[in-house]
Amino acid sequence: MAKDHPEGVRASTTTWQHTGTPAASAAAAAPPGRATDRTRAGATPAAPADDTTSAPAGPSHRQILTILSGLMLGMFLASLDQTIVSTSIRTIADDLHGLDQQAWATTAYLITSTITTPLYGKLSDLHGRKPYYLAAISVFVVGSVLCTFATSMTELAAFRAVQGVGAGGLMSLALAIIGDLVPPRERARYQSYLLATFAASSVAGPLIGGFLAGQSSILGVVGWRWVFLVNVPVGIIALFVVARVLNLPHTRREHRIDWWGALTIVLGVVPLLLVAEQGRAWGWGSARSLACYGIGVAGIIVWILVERSMGDDALIPMRLFRSAIFSKTSLLAVLVGAGMFGGMLLIPQYLQIVKGASPTRSGLQMLPLMAGLIVASLVSGRLTSKTGHYKVFPLVGSVFMAAALLLFHYQVQWDTPLPKTMAFMVLFGLGLGAVMQTLVLVVQNGVPPQDMGVATASSTFFRQIGGTLGTAVFLSILFNSVGDKIGSAFRSAVRTPQFQEALHDPAVLHNPANKPVLDLVNNPGAGGADSLNDSSFIQNLDPRLAVPFKQGFADSMQGVFLLTAGVMALAFLTVLWTKEVPLREAPGPQAPAAEEDRADATEVRGTAGPVPAK
Repeated sequence: MAKDHPEGVRASTTTWQHTGTPAASAAAAAPPGRATDRTRAGATPAAPADDTTSAPAGPSHRQILTILSGLMLGMFLASLDQTIVSTSIRTIADDLHGLDQQAWATTAYLITSTITTPLYGKLSDLHGRKPYYLAAISVFVVGSVLCTFATSMTELAAFRAVQGVGAGGLMSLALAIIGDLVPPRERARYQSYLLATFAASSVAGPLIGGFLAGQSSILGVVGWRWVFLVNVPVGIIALFVVARVLNLPHTRREHRIDWWGALTIVLGVVPLLLVAEQGRAWGWGSARSLACYGIGVAGIIVWILVERSMGDDALIPMRLFRSAIFSKTSLLAVLVGAGMFGGMLLIPQYLQIVKGASPTRSGLQMLPLMAGLIVASLVSGRLTSKTGHYKVFPLVGSVFMAAALLLFHYQVQWDTPLPKTMAFMVLFGLGLGAVMQTLVLVVQNGVPPQDMGVATASSTFFRQIGGTLGTAVFLSILFNSVGDKIGSAFRSAVRTPQFQEALHDPAVLHNPANKPVLDLVNNPGAGGADSLNDSSFIQNLDPRLAVPFKQGFADSMQGVFLLTAGVMALAFLTVLWTKEVPLREAPGPQAPAAEEDRADATEVRGTAGPVPAK
């Protein structure tokens, strides 16, 4: 007896007919299973249709690009807000009289955006993508408006947490929606546009943030408040576009909502994110850090037990981890997140501290990295669509990233010419674009279509976890070693003729900006190098006196670059051990019907016997 197509597939065909897309072919409308029955009954078999015509027609390229425009605006909001605050937070904290609390504005956003990511994925699988994507944009815009009116750092941190609740759905749901619309083989080239948006906003964020924070007022509003207010018009446009053009077919599935899973993942992840962000200030062995370790580990254990008991209704179903592809891709996401944030954190530090660039200027100097990322994303996406093969790209990408980080370790000193450094940035960007482009595609292609949302969100979730943990570890190593490195460089530099000449220069001795170095020379045991909480003074020093500080920071960064290269070497091995699965030819909702049609068509050919040669 022939199997009927799922209701979601028929709805899919109707939806795209309504929007002007050609209807499915007559061969697709009549399930091949019926032809199989006629063949078994002795009827003359019809010529088998080509496999690619059996799936219902999907949206046209033009319709996908229209929908993609709304998704890109949503992703632009989320990724822009990760960087736009970085160059303005010092100005914001000074104005709100909370310089010592500035880290919480970033931590609050990070925590809520991370823990809500898998929740958005699961709920959108059950109830559809559109309502949750619209909700994510709306919450983000509301949070942005609230941030604009913050009167203290405590209020700002709370409102940033609201922003994070919306941001958790913007990136992961955008990728899941593309997965619903486009088959995996064609999906790569469309996802490359989203990654290009991510790269563009990463460059634009520091530039826009630095510019706005530097204005005393714009249209009667304090300059830094526009850092958040600028999200509002972009968010409203995104809401309008998505509400108007995104009409995804969805068959509602009645399942339990895993609220206990959501609660326990909060208990497991939030303490670990807190200690990752604040551990260096608290002390990694302090009572608060130890309490976070204990609560986090206990929360993760309870979460695993809850998820196992929930079965398919779990926030992240444990059965997905039985898939070698999903498990290895989740590990790869953690490693790539650590490597990505490690490189993209250390390179701006090098440009600002060692090379003396302002935050805005360092953003411009990062353009070679972003150009490499965009080029690799677009090229790898098109080649994947053309050839159907993808494994080579994360393999080559992880090698490029590791090679670039090793070059930063061995070749980049405090006085290395900037063009040479930029060449290494291009290599890092090319690797990052090739890896990121393929990471989501692999996990989407390796899970059942009904798990598209939770799988995509899980990939984003694990990448954010890796990035947070990597950032915490790398910064901790950097600042734990920089004091000794500066001390060693200082002892070597103080004996050089250039340094001695500066010490006897009256202009140097009478300049208050040089006092920290002169104090160190007169009292070497004071430990001044160990108390460098603000590196901005280095740029005001006499260039001859600044050398040991720049050299110390550069030497300390080299060790972290080497460690990050080791992380990317592990990522390469993970990709090497991951099997390449053929890319599906149908979009997510239509994949089951397409697989059934192909199986039926194969059965028709087998029953009909060989076709006689003409």
